[in-house]
Amino acid sequence: MKKSILKIAIDIPFYDVFDYLWDNEDVCKQGLPKVGYLAKVSFGRREVIGMIIDTSYRSKLESEKLKHILNVRYQLPPLSVEWLALCRFAAGYYQRTMGEVVLPGLPKGLRSLNTIAMDKCLQRLKKHSFLRHTRMVDAIPLNFEQKEAVDYITSAKKFLPTLLYGITGSGKTEVYLQAIARIFEREENIAIDKLPQILILVPEINLIFQLEESIQTRFPGILIAILHSDLSENKRMHYWLTAHLGKAHIILGTRLSVLASIPNLKLIIVDEEHDISYKQQEGLRYSARDLAVWRAQQLNIPIVLGSATPSLETWSHAQSGHYKKIELRERAIKGATLPRVSRIDTKFDIPKEGLTSRLVKLLKKRLERDEQSLLFLNRRGYAPVIVCNACNWLSNCARCTSFMVFHKLEHRLRCHHCSLSIKLPDSCPVCRSVDLNPLGLGTQRLEEELKTVLPGASVIRIDADSTRQKGSTKAALDSIHKGEVDIMIGTQMIVKGHDFKNVTLIGILNPDTALFSHDYRASERLFAQLMQVSGRAGRHLQKKGGSISEVLIQTSYPQHPLYEAVFSHNHNQFATSLLEERAQACLPPYIYQALLRSESKGLESAVEFLNKAVSLIDCEEIVVHDPIPMTMTRIANIDRAQLLVECTSRPKLQDFLVCWIIKLRRIKTRTKWSLEVDPTYI
Repeated sequence: MKKSILKIAIDIPFYDVFDYLWDNEDVCKQGLPKVGYLAKVSFGRREVIGMIIDTSYRSKLESEKLKHILNVRYQLPPLSVEWLALCRFAAGYYQRTMGEVVLPGLPKGLRSLNTIAMDKCLQRLKKHSFLRHTRMVDAIPLNFEQKEAVDYITSAKKFLPTLLYGITGSGKTEVYLQAIARIFEREENIAIDKLPQILILVPEINLIFQLEESIQTRFPGILIAILHSDLSENKRMHYWLTAHLGKAHIILGTRLSVLASIPNLKLIIVDEEHDISYKQQEGLRYSARDLAVWRAQQLNIPIVLGSATPSLETWSHAQSGHYKKIELRERAIKGATLPRVSRIDTKFDIPKEGLTSRLVKLLKKRLERDEQSLLFLNRRGYAPVIVCNACNWLSNCARCTSFMVFHKLEHRLRCHHCSLSIKLPDSCPVCRSVDLNPLGLGTQRLEEELKTVLPGASVIRIDADSTRQKGSTKAALDSIHKGEVDIMIGTQMIVKGHDFKNVTLIGILNPDTALFSHDYRASERLFAQLMQVSGRAGRHLQKKGGSISEVLIQTSYPQHPLYEAVFSHNHNQFATSLLEERAQACLPPYIYQALLRSESKGLESAVEFLNKAVSLIDCEEIVVHDPIPMTMTRIANIDRAQLLVECTSRPKLQDFLVCWIIKLRRIKTRTKWSLEVDPTYI
């Protein structure tokens, strides 16, 4: 029998694929396996799961030195050639190996050496009877702009990037649902495992609950596959397999779902496409939005990018004509209007525990009228820092270049970067003074103050601390929708995509810090945040005798252009001016960047590695910045530094990175390093 070589991708940094022999009688009974099959192989002294990504009859190594493959998992249908092409693109663009892309994206149950869990799940799916009814029920009448959007999206029979640019509350979700319904109607008579599949991406897990409920209500006969990192491993494997086998026809998930196996994919929707959460910040540092666009182009299918505040990259594509821009200028519910935005100058109306007198007055009016209010403060905990009034000691983290945040409920100081947690000291560690005071405002402190100022109000706090337990986020949102809550306090996790019917007042506290950030993207992010949180008010018809929806921004800089743009709800003008600034400063999207990070137990070692990396650069078209410590220099006793490289041509930057990373891997060092293409934080 002629010996075949299988190219196996294994999740090992720096090494792409490994050659294995295929001539063992026990595993050859079913013939040469196709690419896309999982296989068990011996690697060093252990056994691991890899994926077959190619076959050959040649190897750079002599056949005597090659190991035999142990077995192939034929019970799981192979991953498609198109899926492998997506992974190959991601590996190449983000400068990772194939094994680092194809394997971490699979559920752990599929990568386990033990196949019991996978076999049981496959058996259950075979016995399960899937409904075939794909029609939507209770279709909501669309306005003219929504109808045009649905018509345009569903008329596309090929790759067509569409920016659905609609003000908050304009009914983008309804456009998605009715476009999906029309696609299902078009291909209703196809076999069930060949029916169209739709991928819907959302930026955060807490947005899935509301959207899942809407989809299931409107499409009761369709199986929805939910994919996000908070699922149990068994559930994640179940949903992943339903998508892979063509049983689930709507796949709803966070960024990791962009790498799911979806054989009959016909439409991709990226909701809140501007959101920073679409960028993975560790391991394979990919942008789910960008991979979604590439995947749509690869499959020649339409993709919809929805947002009230599109990212500047997407806005630039729309302005240049690369993307089709469809606008929704009116709120979906007739008579519902955008809230009135006002600015409170905190130099004159000085806040007490974060609340100005005008805001408190309006909160009381909403309580009297049985209306809900939302206060946005993007800082959890009780206070950002504890200070000693005697010697000015601050609660610095011993392991990071950051402060430890005071959490009053636990009576502890906690670092939000390394998770170090210590009991609040009874006295100053330096001078032993007992005069320790919280400095600054967090959501816990704001909640405490509200209960003092408005003792009869039902107040709920929604942040990463209050929603740690499984199901707590959904329970909190349910209580809000039932009208059991008068005032919500929330961080950024509550401002995106939620439809609160009775919220008529929004208070935005302490937004000024982002105005003076070193990060050139800070103003873009702040503007999007403020527009998104403002959009939670006035989404439904005003009650008879009810309040006009209002947004109050407490600021020391009321005349700042960013607040002027929020005041006038003018994203177009603000985005255009930002693009002009970026063009003049030669910043993305007018230049392409890669960031090399190094980590070591000493800053000198981290910088030394970056200096060696600079010495390996001999390309004149690459702009190289000096190695510098990162803004957050130390985390968990590890010092970090970074090196930024730029180029005006994306292909030339990619060509350079391919050669550069080969040289970087040859450097003998104990310094841990990583490369991020298109970095979001610099």
